Amino acid sequence: MSTRTVLHEADIARALTRIAHEILESNKGPDGLVLLGIPSRGVPLAERIAALIERVSGASIAVGQLDVTMYRDDLSRHPTRTPRPTSIPAGGIDGRTVVLVDDVLFSGRSIRAALDAIGDIGRPSAVRLAILVDRGHRELPIRPDFVGKNLPSARSERVNVALSEVDGIDEVTIRGEAD
Repeated sequence: MSTRTVLHEADIARALTRIAHEILESNKGPDGLVLLGIPSRGVPLAERIAALIERVSGASIAVGQLDVTMYRDDLSRHPTRTPRPTSIPAGGIDGRTVVLVDDVLFSGRSIRAALDAIGDIGRPSAVRLAILVDRGHRELPIRPDFVGKNLPSARSERVNVALSEVDGIDEVTIRGEAD
C-alpha cells in the first residue's frame, strides 16, 4: 500500500477560508446561518469555518453537531458505531440556513442520514453542504454546495483526513495499492 499526502496544513487552511467566503456570499451575509458538523471531523471543521466567517463578518455564528449514526442505512454492516451527542445551538434551526459540514463526501449516505436527522429536529429555510474533500463515487443524488478539494479516487483507495483537534496534525492523505 502506498500513501501520499494530497493536502497539507496550509492547503486545508486555504480551502476552509475559501469555503467560509463562499458560504457568506451564498447566504448574502452571516444572518440566519447555523453550521452543523457531522462527527467526528466535521465538528472541528464547522468550528473553524464559523471562526473564519466571524473574523470576516464580525457576526457570531451558531455551531452545533449532528450525530447521524442511528439514521444510517448501513448499521447492519457497521454495527460498532458509537453514537455521539447531537447539540443544536440555542434558537434551533427553524427558518435558518443550515450548513452541514463534513470531512469527506463519498457515497452520500452520511449526508442522506443527516438530512433525515435534520427533519426530526426542525424545519430550516435551506440546507447547504460544505465538504473538505469530495472524492466522487456517489450512490445517491447528493452534491455539495461548497468543496475544499475535488479528489478523484478509485473505490479501492482510502481518503483519510487528519485534523489537529482530533489527530494532532492537519493533512489529507490517500492510500491505495502500490504502483
